[in-house]
Amino acid sequence: MTTTAMKVLDLAADLPQMPVSDVKKRGWRAVMRTLTSLGSLAVTNHAEPEAVIMTANEYVRLLTLARATESRTEAALETLRGRFDERLATMGAADAGNKLRAVMDTPAKLRGRVKAGAGY
Repeated sequence: MTTTAMKVLDLAADLPQMPVSDVKKRGWRAVMRTLTSLGSLAVTNHAEPEAVIMTANEYVRLLTLARATESRTEAALETLRGRFDERLATMGAADAGNKLRAVMDTPAKLRGRVKAGAGY
């Protein structure tokens, strides 16, 4: 079993379940009545989740959450790109080579601490 399939099984285990035989036997209306009260449902075949059915409202809610997360991620990446571009631009300055040589020629004074990050 693949890692993706295992993750699906783990996630679907948290959902209310209905065997596919019940879906066939009870019909779509019964499934929709169940969905109205539960929001989503894992359809199983031999106790293994095969599909997840959800209401349109639940789908819209999940889609909205995904888009909001995507927007936050994109904003964070844009901030990182900007900071990287600023640092990269300093390398194009006329005195960048001289500054780098001066730093490399000077022995490090760590005083027992590692110096790393934007402040150095």
